[in-house]
This record gives sequence, structure tokens and C-alpha cells, in this order.
Amino acid sequence: MAVPLAFFALFFAYPVAAIVGRGLREGGHWQLGGLTEVLSDPGTLHVLWFTVWQAAASTGLTLLIALPGAYVFARFDFPGKQLLRALVTVPFVLPTVVVGSAFLGLLGRGGVLDELWGVRLDTSVWAILLAHVFFNYAVVIRTVGGLWAQLDPRQEEAARVLGASRFEAWRRVTLPALAPALAAAALMVFLFTFTSFGVIQILGGPGYATLEVEIYRQTAGLLQLSTAAVLTLVQFAAVAVLLLLHAWSVRKREAALRLVDARQTARRPHGAGQWALLCSVLAVIAVLLLAPLGVLMERSLRTSDGSYGLTFYRALWSVDETGTFLVAPAEAIGNSLAYAAAATVIAVLVGGLAAAALTRRAGKLVRGFDALLMLPLGTSAVTVGFGFLIALDEPPLDLRSSWILVPLAQALVGVPFVVRTMLPVLRAVDVRLREAAAVLGASPLRAWREVDLPLVRRALLVAAGFAFAVSLGEFGATIFIARPDSPTLPVAVGRFLGRAGELNYGQAMALSTVLMLVCACSLLVLERLRTDRSGEF
Repeated sequence: MAVPLAFFALFFAYPVAAIVGRGLREGGHWQLGGLTEVLSDPGTLHVLWFTVWQAAASTGLTLLIALPGAYVFARFDFPGKQLLRALVTVPFVLPTVVVGSAFLGLLGRGGVLDELWGVRLDTSVWAILLAHVFFNYAVVIRTVGGLWAQLDPRQEEAARVLGASRFEAWRRVTLPALAPALAAAALMVFLFTFTSFGVIQILGGPGYATLEVEIYRQTAGLLQLSTAAVLTLVQFAAVAVLLLLHAWSVRKREAALRLVDARQTARRPHGAGQWALLCSVLAVIAVLLLAPLGVLMERSLRTSDGSYGLTFYRALWSVDETGTFLVAPAEAIGNSLAYAAAATVIAVLVGGLAAAALTRRAGKLVRGFDALLMLPLGTSAVTVGFGFLIALDEPPLDLRSSWILVPLAQALVGVPFVVRTMLPVLRAVDVRLREAAAVLGASPLRAWREVDLPLVRRALLVAAGFAFAVSLGEFGATIFIARPDSPTLPVAVGRFLGRAGELNYGQAMALSTVLMLVCACSLLVLERLRTDRSGEF
């Protein structure tokens, strides 16, 4: 536990505490009177209300739309299932700024709906809710569908034999078994939408601001660190409660059920009802998930005269005269790949050690450690990024001019995915194998190398792949710390979208398409490697 604790203390707790402390201190003294002033402000209350309301609405809508898909992926076997499973996960690992770009091309001015029917949904709450469903659909598929696939269908069949209707058997047998997974999925979706930033920035109008957006506005726009610090504390407290509830639901799911091999429960659809359900789920995936990605690609190729070509892609290789970038935007591709590779190494090292510690120890302290590892997913990335600039500016931790600063911030987001992917597999390793190796004279290191590593190698590769994909898409913290001469793909997309003009918009779509294709290829490789379908991600 020592290495993960040291990593989180130095590169998470210290920067966050530094930026919050600077906001709450004035003249060397704590100024806590501002807490009441900020929290009683009508503008703050409106932001809090909208943050909670849109997160709850997004969570409910995501569960409503994604649960039929979770059933289809869990119980049906059909051609292209593995490919489709990878494709529906692509939105989850895309940066939120790219998700916003995709929906802007679909729902915004000059978008597909605007061209066909004159309908615009950007700067409306519906665009935000649909984008959140797009982003979090895979959370429900993987969390709920992964468990559903391992529930023994004979239990529900026994209830049917005893006279229960199909719905009653599902309600009284399957639903209680799925409840912990449903709770975990709902909490994760609520967490991701509660801290939404890029989607709100691009698709929301002036009246729509979450806590994360308001923290960014107060920090970067108004330099009101005191207000931003109070909002950060509010967000931190809410996220801590959510993560404790999530840890409880995960432990309940792990301890309460007897599971079977997922490959034994999936069958080809039979009957008109099952085929209709499969077709309806495929239609929803095509319209809600694949259409925005298709529009993203189409807009990257379409010029103002209606023709198609590689104009915007070619423009990425030249430095524009507006000063948006100090280098050719295409260099962001190489920068992102290099940063993500370094972040993956850090995340696998830290997350692997943390998962091993969680596997071999128990108790309240370790459960608290488990929740700590998830905190970066819910803490304001804006606060973390600005905290890096504030805290890591003095020897021996003066890293402001170092390239490693970006991978460190990206690794913070990658570690939770490594832990959640590795933990179920490590817990499945029979401890008697290690004991037998020790009896035969193996040292702990050799026992790990010759017993654990062969059994968890695939899970380790999957964890590394997820860490790589999410590191590529990190935006909230990187926007503060990426150097002007070394932008990442998400930062480049955000800068292009922040400037008017067809060329800027087209290059944003082109870079978003490149990022989407890299993420899709990574996930396709992961699906071929993946053997355990019960992982949380």
C-alpha cells in the first residue's frame, strides 16, 4: 500500500489541498466566513440545484435506455456481439469535449437535425441529457450486463415452473440479485454526470452550469479562488458520500451471489419477442451511439461547398497564423500517444500494487483505501490541474516545466480503472497456490512471478489498455498543464472549438475522429484479450 498511498498523497491530496487552502486563506489566516456567503448566494444554489437535477435525470434516463441492452448482451448470442460491445464502450473512453463535438454536429447549428428538419437542441438540457446517456451507456452494459450474464437462468426458470409469470419471476428472482449491480451502475453514472464538464461547456447555454463548470469559471475566468475552493469542498463531500455507497454496493455484489460461467448463459434469440427486443436494442445503439460518431467522421470530411475531402486533415500539418498553436496541430497526436503510454506505465504500477494490497488485506482501513483510489474520478479535474500549477512549483517537486506533469495527471484517472479491472481476477487466484510455492522454497517475488502473473496476465493487459484509452481522453486537468508547444488531442480539440470559423471547426472534427479511431482500435484489442466479463469496467 505504501507506493499507491505516496503517489496519491503527492499528486492528488497535496495539489487539491494546496489550491483549496490558498482559496480559504487570506493574509496567513483562515477565512471560513466565506463558506456561508458562497453557499447562501442564489447563483450558487442554482448551480447546485442544476448539478443534482441533471445528474439524477441523466442517471434515470441512462438506466431506462441501457437496461434492455444489458439484458441483450448478457443473455443473447448473435454475430458481431464482440465488435458491438467494443463499439458501445468507445463513447465512455472518449474525452467529454469530443462527446460534445459529436452532439454539436448532430444537434447544433448546421447539424444533421438542423439541416433535415430545422431542429436545434444545442444550448438545451435535452442535448446535455442525451450526451450523458451516450457517454454512460457502457457503464450499465458492463456493470449490470456483466453480472446478469453470470446469473444462473435456471433460478428464473424454476420460478416459472412454480407458476410465476415471466415478469413476476424477473421481479422476485433476478431483480433482487441484480440490485447491487444496478446500485453500483447508478452511482457511477450519477458520479460522472455530477462532475460533468466538457459536455456542459460545449452543449449547455449560459443558464446551464454544473459545479465543475462553475469551478472552472471562478478559477480560470474570474480568479475567485475563494469561491472555487468552497465549491470544490462541496463537490468533494458529495463525491465522498457517493463513493462510500458505491464501495458498499460492490462488496454486497461480490459477497451475496453464486455465479456461473457467462458463456453458458448466452443463447441465440428465439421467438418474435426476443428478435424484436434484439432489433430494438440495435436500433437504439445505432441512433444514440453510432450516429453521433458517424456524424463526427462525416463533418471532418465535409467542406463548406458540400463536397468531401481531406482538407481539414491536411490543415492539421501546418501552423496557422492565428496563434492557436505554436506547433502544427498534428503534433498533438504524437504528444497524446507518448503521454498516454507514460501514464499507462504509472497507472499499471500504482494500480497493480493497490489491487494486490486490496486482495490480501481486509478491514475498514483497506476499504477506505479502496474508496480513496476512486476519488480522482469524482474530484474536480479543474481543481487537480490548477493545483498542480500551484503546488508543484518548488524544489524538489518543481515539475511545471517537466513533461512528466501531464502523464501524472492522466495516471490519476487511469489508476481506478486498473484497480477495478485487476481486483476481481486477483481475488479469484487460489491462495493455496501461493502457499504451495512458498512451501517449495519460492520467495514472495518468485511466487508472484510464477503463480500470480501467468493467471492475471490477460487482466493486466486489459487494465493497461483501459488506462491508455482514458489517459488519451483526459481533458479537465490537462487543459491547465499541457504546454502550448506540446498540446494533447483533447486540449487541441477544445482550443479549436473555442474559436470561430469553418476551418477551426473542421480541424476539431478531424482531431476528434483521430482520437475516436485510436480509442476504438484499443477497445477492439481489449475485447479479444478479455476473458472475464464480470469486471466493473
